[in-house]
Amino acid sequence: MPLSGIPAIGAVQQSGYADVSSLTRAGGASDVTGTTTAPSASGSTFGASMAGAVEGLQQLQGEAKTLAVKAVTGDLTDIHDATIAATRAQVTLELVSAVRNKGVDAFNEIMRMQA
Repeated sequence: MPLSGIPAIGAVQQSGYADVSSLTRAGGASDVTGTTTAPSASGSTFGASMAGAVEGLQQLQGEAKTLAVKAVTGDLTDIHDATIAATRAQVTLELVSAVRNKGVDAFNEIMRMQA
């Protein structure tokens, strides 16, 4: 019997989240062989992907801040919008932080290797 995902989670619109799919393909990694190819001149690098994720995070945080100010001043009719925006910003921040931490851990591990 196949298991399906939770419908409520799959139904969430993810337009506000940073594009994570580009982070997993950094460096042109191949799925099957495990070899890597050099990224094309027009392709994005890991650094560019991270920069895009940070820009998306800043945009989400700005939107959350604007909606929070509107909620406090009474200009916002639906408090759910502010709550959803704040949650999106929080989840995206946690994702970007986790990716950064994994990158730092990988760098430290490489530096500990003996030649």
